[in-house]
Amino acid sequence: MDKNEIERYSSAITLSDMEIFIFPELLYSLVLANIMSPVIWKWKENHWFKGIEKKTPYRRVLRLKQFIMDNFDFNLDLETWGLTTKEKEISRFTPFMDEEAISRSNALFGYGGDKYYFDIDIRKHFGIDKYDSNVIPYWKTETVEAMEAFKHKQGYEKGAGECVSLSTLYVAALFVICEIPLDDIFLMATPLHSQNFICVRDGILTNNRRVVTKNMWFNGSELSAKAQRAMRNEQITIVSHNTGYIHKVYPEATIEAKKYRMFEKKLKNFLVTDISFKILCNFLRQERNLQNCFQIKDHYHGRDRYIAAEKVYEYEHTSPFRVNKNTLDNLLSEIDEYEFYPEPIEGRILLNKFVDYFEKHDIKFHDKGSLDKLMKELDCKHKKKNEILNGLYEFCNEEPRLPGDNKDFIEAEAINITNDMDREEIISYLESIRGKNKTADLAFYAYRDFSKTEWEPFIKAAVERNPVSISACKDFSDDEVIGKLEEMPAKSIYPGGRLAQPDEVWNYKLGDGLEKAILLANVLKNRNKDVDINISIGDSQVKISFGNKVITWPSSKNLKGSNYVNGHEQIN
Repeated sequence: MDKNEIERYSSAITLSDMEIFIFPELLYSLVLANIMSPVIWKWKENHWFKGIEKKTPYRRVLRLKQFIMDNFDFNLDLETWGLTTKEKEISRFTPFMDEEAISRSNALFGYGGDKYYFDIDIRKHFGIDKYDSNVIPYWKTETVEAMEAFKHKQGYEKGAGECVSLSTLYVAALFVICEIPLDDIFLMATPLHSQNFICVRDGILTNNRRVVTKNMWFNGSELSAKAQRAMRNEQITIVSHNTGYIHKVYPEATIEAKKYRMFEKKLKNFLVTDISFKILCNFLRQERNLQNCFQIKDHYHGRDRYIAAEKVYEYEHTSPFRVNKNTLDNLLSEIDEYEFYPEPIEGRILLNKFVDYFEKHDIKFHDKGSLDKLMKELDCKHKKKNEILNGLYEFCNEEPRLPGDNKDFIEAEAINITNDMDREEIISYLESIRGKNKTADLAFYAYRDFSKTEWEPFIKAAVERNPVSISACKDFSDDEVIGKLEEMPAKSIYPGGRLAQPDEVWNYKLGDGLEKAILLANVLKNRNKDVDINISIGDSQVKISFGNKVITWPSSKNLKGSNYVNGHEQIN
């Protein structure tokens, strides 16, 4: 490999968010690594998924969602994978992308998104305001093995992962467990988030651990508002699919143009809804500052009574009923009598009148005539008529900022794995296309299979991008570091000939002898870049030698014959 290719392939090992932004094929490589993993296939035996094949695709997705909610936490702390600097990373990436484009499009290099992100102070929001402005987090995307291993980390009781980890986990599990064809799943990455769009029914979005249907998108709840933040405030930089990808910055797209157009149409339909009484009520649920423009009438004991809309919405928090046509009467019956007025509240719009109005009038936002009629009904005395109408339009019509149309769609080898293939068949197929599909080739590096990959990218990543183990050992002598490693159980989070990176070993306090040796090499190299380190693997042991020291640890990785001298600078 030349220097640039080693950078790309070593990035498939560390899989940081910024590396995926520069090398977009890595996003799907991690999906494939998780599909190859025995972990998700083992889930099929879990009692939770018994009989799932009898359910509709939609019900399968909901079943999977609850499993992920129960078994994984969302994690985005700074301590897990440590810190790096803008200068270091920009130096790595300038051969691939212009520095200005990096800063303009990536959250870690100056991007602030729209007004929302400036308002929350993006560095303070992520807890990096306490560091110098050039310091950025090393947010790494975890494989399913690394996600499950969080339960071994202090302070965690179950698995965990950041948003990209969860999105790629979802895609793999949707394919393996729910038998959703990969052709129906699209990954979307923004500068600060990662989601998936699933072409089931009206569409389903995955959002961290949760899933969002079209009805949920427009229900006006706080959870839905949070799920909308990335779509409403950010540019979608990458769309990834089994046919390829499209990237905001790069002029060429490998995704099949026809598939991309279909996705674009379905996503836009998902984000648009017709206005109705239900939608108006949902909009007011989200826009609390506009609730005081409305009142609700209730017919009680033969007479009318009136109540402020914001008071009714308050009662939703303790009731199974909601402000909508079907359950409004039930909700009003739970409210204390003293909250009502015998006469209409002056200056407020009567919300109930819109039940009949929307049944008789088809409101189109592009039709000035129908909007003028609606404006007359919004007889708000608070002078918020335009604010209500503009807000309602934005609520009902979200235009996603997709990577763009002015791309050169080039023909690429699609990844055609199907739901009737078993795990071994899939691995065999992916091996067969490695020479003509870089995403498939990189998947084996993300999978960490060293019976099928070169070592140099792994060693490069290990000694250049694992700051947590270095920082944790800074006050220990060499002998104390060795002692700490010997105290760890000789067990890897990866089976067979697959290897954990040094910071994975340190975080989870588990490691095969070979993994411990590479962690030790990382620490030693940081202390003295000129130190010569030799790692030799025998039948059941690994030997690491440096200076006048020789340490032997047991290893079950069965990688006999590999010999690595002086880190990644020289490999025999």
